[in-house]
Amino acid sequence: MSSPRQRLGAVAGIAAAIILHATAAFAADADAGIIAPTGKLRAALYPGTPTSIVDPKETAPRGVGYELGKELARRLGVPYAPVVYAKNADVQAAMKAGDADVAFTNASPARQKEMDFGQPYLLIELGYLVPAASEITSPAGIDAKGHRIGVVVGSTSEQTLSHTLKDAEVVRAATNQEGAELVAAGRIDAFATNKATLFELTERVPGVKVLPGRWGEERHSIGIPKGRDQAVPYIRAFTADVLAQGVVKAAMDRAGLKGAQPAQ
Repeated sequence: MSSPRQRLGAVAGIAAAIILHATAAFAADADAGIIAPTGKLRAALYPGTPTSIVDPKETAPRGVGYELGKELARRLGVPYAPVVYAKNADVQAAMKAGDADVAFTNASPARQKEMDFGQPYLLIELGYLVPAASEITSPAGIDAKGHRIGVVVGSTSEQTLSHTLKDAEVVRAATNQEGAELVAAGRIDAFATNKATLFELTERVPGVKVLPGRWGEERHSIGIPKGRDQAVPYIRAFTADVLAQGVVKAAMDRAGLKGAQPAQ
């Protein structure tokens, strides 16, 4: 038979557990209210790349961004509402307008002016797609007079290469698919983006290959609209946890992501 002191201690322990649970629930509700103010998590994605979503028409969609958004919504306790835009530039516009709650993209200096980011969860080499019979053998041979280099409007590649390429002409495409098709048709000499996307394009567009070597690196992070900076600590903690638990690596494997690695 327990003593009054033991019974009192047990009651106090139960009360402490209830308070702790209530506090955690309150904190989760507060984070959900900041990150997903509409009551659902609107994740901005764009198709055709394993870094975001490979094909939204798939029964079980694959893509690191898609899966991280789904896991974030689960932990916040809100419905998952992925929104697939036609291209990455539309994702950036939606985030700037507050029409989406999270994006999974390269945290470039330009995008940091439009969004707040957590730490990187994915590191991806930047490279070039070239015709299968191209005489270009490395990124060093790209910047030459007469060469036409494709980039997607609003992409990191456009922001960088439009300033760093001195002799080659930069040609802007609406989507990654269009850029790859321009390469295959011989209308441009190379198309630049991250290698994860490039390898995916080689499976859909005949007559192209990924050029060996790299010209830079993307550091993909979870972005949230400006004005919700109170949510950054939660986003950082979430990112660290999904990396530690192997969620990022598992999503990469399911999406067939190449040319990338989880951030350390």
